[in-house]
Amino acid sequence: MAWQGLATEFLQVPVVTRAYTAACVLTTAAVQMELLSPFQLYFNPHLVFRKFQVWRLVTSFLFFGPLGFSFFFNMLFVFRYCRMLEEGSFRGRTADFVFMFFFGGVLMTLLGFLGSLFFLGQALTAMLVYVWSRRSPQVRVNFFGLLTFQAPFLPWALMGFSLLLGNSIFVDLLGIIVGHIYYFLEDIFPHQPGGKRLLLTPSFLKLLLDDPEEDPNYLPLPEEQPGPPQQ
Repeated sequence: MAWQGLATEFLQVPVVTRAYTAACVLTTAAVQMELLSPFQLYFNPHLVFRKFQVWRLVTSFLFFGPLGFSFFFNMLFVFRYCRMLEEGSFRGRTADFVFMFFFGGVLMTLLGFLGSLFFLGQALTAMLVYVWSRRSPQVRVNFFGLLTFQAPFLPWALMGFSLLLGNSIFVDLLGIIVGHIYYFLEDIFPHQPGGKRLLLTPSFLKLLLDDPEEDPNYLPLPEEQPGPPQQ
């Protein structure tokens, strides 16, 4: 019964958050059970473009290391802030949210290649946290009961905590940089004099993922109009 309740609760989570979190957990579980090796998952341009192992473009964002405190820490932040974004500023805009993942993933892959970074899931987490924090500047965040501060300081606190865990801060810094680029192009530049929105979600994604918009000029048939049935 407990598993049924947990499954029901999980199915109520928005679709992008649910899919990404499940993919991360299943990938880590497969590595833990030795069904997969991290060497099959990391980003390697030679293997991607010469050996056509294109799945590495995705799997490099799904593996956060072996089961342990660092993994659960990252999953907590992925689930929490991905869900808050999807239920908040991206509510009803699933296609735009998926396009944000795509934009961030492409940019992180390019910059990660220059910095010889092989796993980018932590960078994607930092990007999600950064975008949420900039869109929620007045929210006060309690960081594990130790510190309380305004939301825009959260990405930097997260980077500091990663440093304490012995992780490289360059991965978090990459996520913050990409998150800031997205935030600037999406939330700042369009409102500047002469600015415009540059990140346009492809129409096919909107058709595939978003509910169709109602035509404001549509006039329902008489039998579709509310009221008592006409004789």
